[in-house]
Amino acid sequence: MKILFRMLCLVLLPLAIFAKDSVEKWARYEASFQATISGNPFVGIPFKATFSNGKISKTVAGFYNGNSEFKIRFMPEEEGEWKFVTSSSHKQLNNKTGVFMCVPPTGNNKGPVKVANKYHFSYANKERYIPVGTTVYAWTHQSTALQYLTLNTLKESPFNKLRFCVFPKDYSYVKEEPELFAYHQSKKAETIQGKTKYYWDFTSFNIPFFDSLEKRIDQLDAAGIQADIILFHPYDKKRWGFDSMGYENDLVYLQYITARLASFKNVWWSMANEFDFVKYKTWQQWDDYSRFVYENDPYRHLLSIHNGLEIFDNWKPYFTHASIQNCSAVEDFGRAVLYRDAYGKPVVYDEVCYEGNLPQRWGRLSGEEMVAAFWQAAIAGTYAQHGETYRMPGDTVFWAKGGRLVGTSIPRIKFIHDLQKQSNGYWQLADVWRDHQTAQVDSSEYIIYFGKKMTNQWYFNIPKKNGPLGTAKYKAEIIDTWEMTITPVNEVFEVRSESDYRLIDINNKSIRLPDKPYLAIRLKKIK
Repeated sequence: MKILFRMLCLVLLPLAIFAKDSVEKWARYEASFQATISGNPFVGIPFKATFSNGKISKTVAGFYNGNSEFKIRFMPEEEGEWKFVTSSSHKQLNNKTGVFMCVPPTGNNKGPVKVANKYHFSYANKERYIPVGTTVYAWTHQSTALQYLTLNTLKESPFNKLRFCVFPKDYSYVKEEPELFAYHQSKKAETIQGKTKYYWDFTSFNIPFFDSLEKRIDQLDAAGIQADIILFHPYDKKRWGFDSMGYENDLVYLQYITARLASFKNVWWSMANEFDFVKYKTWQQWDDYSRFVYENDPYRHLLSIHNGLEIFDNWKPYFTHASIQNCSAVEDFGRAVLYRDAYGKPVVYDEVCYEGNLPQRWGRLSGEEMVAAFWQAAIAGTYAQHGETYRMPGDTVFWAKGGRLVGTSIPRIKFIHDLQKQSNGYWQLADVWRDHQTAQVDSSEYIIYFGKKMTNQWYFNIPKKNGPLGTAKYKAEIIDTWEMTITPVNEVFEVRSESDYRLIDINNKSIRLPDKPYLAIRLKKIK
């Protein structure tokens, strides 16, 4: 009988385990609780849950989801059994317990993106992440049909990161009135001198708005795209008042949105777009808000703040990377790396102007200029962000509202991304002091970029710093970054030391190049 009992236990134990709720590592676990609250359920009701798996304990904030429903969300970062217990001053929400199994990730689930190798990024599963981003500021505030067109466009593009705003924008080429807002109105809107005057209750959130936002974030995740969410921006212009809610209301908003979205693995926090153009917030407030988001995100998602003209204190410890607007930083050699060296963390040039045909100077880059910006960023060990601002009859400006992409830079951006993925590591300058054209992974691979300069001959030479030790031989390829061609060179190059700083070929060999701009050479060591 004892033997039969043990055999039965062995059979039933796995069934008991798998009968529990299960969620993949880095996916989202959710639990709901009903509670009747007198007064405003969005504020004043502390509600949180502590999750533990025996080794790790993590506390997450809950939130009110309407219809007397409170939710907690959790992103498990370790496999195995997790238990949780809630705590609240409200009896109906206090001391609720639960258990679930965290199972291995499947498919495209690589986990959230984190900082790696000081200046770069990787997924939580250690796979390299090379950001290739674009911008669609107000896409979630457009019609449902346009939002789905944008999603389909993004799925067919090379982009794996999207910057967009929580709040709507009132700016050139995006003037539409959204169907959904983040807040309920405290009283009916009025029309005064031809303009709509809104009266918001900044302590009462509109659940359908957040349901729609969360659906779009999940759809981006399914497409392999990181959601770089802009929490504030200056382009409200007193139309809705979301840029001037006041300090306490701003904190209520940040508390609510971090409680709702922190468990989404593809979320990045951008505190603001062009923070210094927001008239109603001080530098001290930005510091407070940034620290608040950091402290209220139990998973430490990537966090940045984007500048207009003045640059914020990006070296603050709660900023994981620098989000920089500066077109000149990627216009020529030796500039992009300066921000990286100054901040000692990854640099993403989230605005380098946009490819398009707008009259504004920021919206009329050529495709060649946009591609060159990506190359200048890449060889410096930094990252550029795309944006498209073509205005055509019957179409949208993609950067503002989404829709279709028509620019010439996109396949070339994919081309450089593919080259980076083919490498065995991250690109970075081989000699940051003296050679701003030569990037390397290590001594096994070099990329020399010529930019706008046209030269018909290149004599083999690479920096001695971080170079090969002893004898080394290399094969070369000519890369046409615009035509997207890779042409092998028949010669084999063998290095010798020319000076304390350069390595050249022992026979002073050179490569003949087409007389055109935007060429590069890739060198690979022969094993």
